[in-house]
Amino acid sequence: MEYFLNFDKIAYLRGPRPEGCILCLIRDGDERVVRLVVRETASFSASVNLYPYNPGHLILFPKRHVTDLRSLSRAERAELDGLLDECLTALDATHSPAGYNLGYNMGLVAGASIEHLHLHVIPRYPREIGIAELVAGKRVLVEDPFETERRLRAWFAERDAAGAQAGESEAP
Repeated sequence: MEYFLNFDKIAYLRGPRPEGCILCLIRDGDERVVRLVVRETASFSASVNLYPYNPGHLILFPKRHVTDLRSLSRAERAELDGLLDECLTALDATHSPAGYNLGYNMGLVAGASIEHLHLHVIPRYPREIGIAELVAGKRVLVEDPFETERRLRAWFAERDAAGAQAGESEAP
């Protein structure tokens, strides 16, 4: 059996970072971390992943610090599901992927490098590099995460404006 080795991952895990939970720092707008949030609800944030596997790679996370999906209430799960639907619709409109990988990593041994529950939304494209190259630490990024943030923010703003105008025209 052959193994893929990615020694950069351990450097990321052990490397310098600000004190505290990175996602809580993002939630709080801490200037020591990059904030690429494109959508928020009362209880959740959707952020472009600063180290994406593919263009449009998002992470959705609760604003309160939890590490286990089972810690979310039914109402929170419904809110997260609604945010996921919005994000998939936005990614379909802005990036036109052929499919998605969706998933959680709960616990460091499961691959979670952040001890805060988060859902990965990874768009997949025809003829992209394969998962083997990704797992092996090779990435071909065809879109800067900051450009992804700009595109998604613009799409959400346009959709929100259209919704507000539709609501105004329906008012008596």
